[in-house]
Amino acid sequence: MPNLNLHGIIAYPVTPFKDSSETIDTDTLSHLIEQLIKNGAHAIAPLGSTGESAYLSDAEWEEVAFVSIHQVAKRVPTVIGISELTTHNAIRRAKFAQQVGADAVMVLPISYWKLSEREVFQHYAAIAQAISIPIMVYNNPATSGIDLSPELIARMVKEIDNVTMVKESTGDIQRMHRLYELSDGTTPFYNGSNPLALEAFVAGASGWCTAAHNLIPEFTTALYELTRKGDLFEAQRIFYQQLPLLKFILKGGLPTTIKAGLQLLGIKAGTPRLPMLPLDEAEVRQLDSILTRLGKGQLATSLSK
Repeated sequence: MPNLNLHGIIAYPVTPFKDSSETIDTDTLSHLIEQLIKNGAHAIAPLGSTGESAYLSDAEWEEVAFVSIHQVAKRVPTVIGISELTTHNAIRRAKFAQQVGADAVMVLPISYWKLSEREVFQHYAAIAQAISIPIMVYNNPATSGIDLSPELIARMVKEIDNVTMVKESTGDIQRMHRLYELSDGTTPFYNGSNPLALEAFVAGASGWCTAAHNLIPEFTTALYELTRKGDLFEAQRIFYQQLPLLKFILKGGLPTTIKAGLQLLGIKAGTPRLPMLPLDEAEVRQLDSILTRLGKGQLATSLSK
């Protein structure tokens, strides 16, 4: 399996919709991805929670995957998100992602019935057998209904060849410490909880999977660079400046808040797909105030170039 050097800021683009309908706005999607890369993203991860993947048809999902991969054009790694109830559909999407040029897939097991560890293991093993690109285990029980223990994750990394890395989004920093201990620091893990970004880097995270890079790229990249250099005093200062926005994004929901923030920055990405609703007026004012304090004018200029 080819070595994938995945590190730093892994940016999550929204899936933009046109104002007049809910058709995907591929021109805006390409523009957003271009700006994420120009603003320092070390990898692009379409079709995660931010990309509203659970709300897309099969054809739409494939369109977003194809457009995203071709816009990135191998300049940085592209990690395609896959979250399916059935192993069959997860395999189908993983094969498509590999076929059109994805560098890796990020697999979130989701469940109606509670899955046993044996069933989760087999789900990943079957996907891994069907493709040859790396798989990132995504643990996010808040959205999936399944909580993957560090021990199960470590066993999958050890016993399933393609499973090579982990995105941990429970918001429990001890999970990251445990993953580090179980692999003796050899398994790359990535922070998926925005308010834990500083702690996660200090704990040894290889990267930060974040939608915040859409709105405040200077802050997200600075945090990574400062922690990598060991300048924790300055990293702490930068982190606490952006923490109100990180908390707001988490509370308001990723697609909803990021699309509202882009609108405030002069970029039309449409509204989230129903049943999700746009932010109300009071929430938009709150978000605008937060972005203003972070230097909205400067961010808007950098995103609009």
